[in-house]
Amino acid sequence: MEQKSDSVVIIPMYNEKENAAAIIDAVIALPHTFDILVIDDNSPDGTAEIVKAKQQEYPGRVHLVQRAGKLGLGTAYIEGFKWSLAHEYEYTFEMDADFSHNPNDLLALYKACAEEGADMSIGSRYVTGVNVVNWPMGRVLMSYYASAYVRIVTGMPVRDTTAGFVCYSRRVLQALPLDNIRFKGYAFQIEMKFTAYKYGFKIKEVPIIFVNRVLGTSKMNSSIFGEAVFGVIKLKWSSLFKKYPNYSK
Repeated sequence: MEQKSDSVVIIPMYNEKENAAAIIDAVIALPHTFDILVIDDNSPDGTAEIVKAKQQEYPGRVHLVQRAGKLGLGTAYIEGFKWSLAHEYEYTFEMDADFSHNPNDLLALYKACAEEGADMSIGSRYVTGVNVVNWPMGRVLMSYYASAYVRIVTGMPVRDTTAGFVCYSRRVLQALPLDNIRFKGYAFQIEMKFTAYKYGFKIKEVPIIFVNRVLGTSKMNSSIFGEAVFGVIKLKWSSLFKKYPNYSK
């Protein structure tokens, strides 16, 4: 089959029937051609059936990987990255299903990598202040200071270290040791950025406005947050004993 796009957007879904059709429609409608890969973790609410209907509506543009159950955000993305590499996409995106990430911002993330020379671009809530809408103040502060904590511990010059709205160029995903990424929850996002940083890849933050989901339920919980807090220390400690290849241009 002829390759239609240089870009694929990975959208993990679990019980996203309220958002699945709309987010697919919004991405497909963009002026740049983005293909979509949905990773569904056996949602009991029928999410996969909605995605299959969209596959019929947009032949060759929407793809679906169905997994046996909830296996963690990190493993979903790793599976998606491998799928993208196998299908020879140049740019691979991470995006939430719930419209907390504005699909229009995919264009800015793409531009940062495809035209401005970044190896990896991050949709950042904190690069120009705090751009979060509809979150309780406690959660805003927790997220902001968690990101600052990660920055201090790791030395990584990224303002939004836990961001889940990211574009990876093919060379990054080919280089990173995907099978060695250990974390499953939000610490996965930190580990991917930290590893790319240690490899010398050029990372650019693109300012976005993050809007809390309107439909469906959040998957955030305290154990996910705890993994991020303690995982960062493990990441930094283990990095002291590793030699990283240098991919800086």
